[in-house]
Amino acid sequence: QVQLVESGGGLVQPGGSLRLSCAASAFSLDYYTIGWFRQAPGKEREGVSCISRGTTILYGYYANYADSVKGRFTISRDNANNTVYLQMKSLKPEDTGVYYCAAVGGRRCVLLEPTYDYWGQGTQVTVSS
Repeated sequence: QVQLVESGGGLVQPGGSLRLSCAASAFSLDYYTIGWFRQAPGKEREGVSCISRGTTILYGYYANYADSVKGRFTISRDNANNTVYLQMKSLKPEDTGVYYCAAVGGRRCVLLEPTYDYWGQGTQVTVSS
């Protein structure tokens, strides 16, 4: 069974940084496309970023980002630790929410909830002074 665990959330001031982690046990994240989503209070969950599964050295990973986070967030893989990271910089109050990672087999990396089959429980990010 695919189980995902997010960590790294917390309270940070505007302009600060956080790094979220999405870890898995008993299976390799490298075989899955991983997405990050967030849900702010009173709002629907929205896609933040995703990174495709890798196939060969020639056809490596690719990533997508929501327009609202481009240039501030970076998604990456650490296959040695079976973890996907979301590095968040220049955080804004509107980045506040519960952040979820999700996984789907295959190489399609899109920021659409129904695409993903497996979800973590989420980690809270609060950006406030």
